[in-house]
Amino acid sequence: MQTYTYSEARQKLAFLLDKAKREGTVLIKRKDGSLFEVKACSEKKSPLNVKGININIEKDEILDILKEIRKR
Repeated sequence: MQTYTYSEARQKLAFLLDKAKREGTVLIKRKDGSLFEVKACSEKKSPLNVKGININIEKDEILDILKEIRKR
C-alpha cells in the first residue's frame, strides 16, 4: 500500500478518495511521522429494500389471487 505525504494528499484529494473507494484504504503521513488511514464508508442498505416493478394490476386482482392461493 502506498503512503502519501500530507502535501500530496492536499493536492490530490479527489484522486485519493477515489483510490480509497477502489482499494479500501489510503495512508497519509505527516512530517512529524503521524500516520493516518483514509477509508471509504459503505452505505448500509437493507437487503429488503428492493426496487419495485410496475405490473399494472389492480388491488382487487391481487386480493383475488391471494384468496385463491389461501384456499389451496
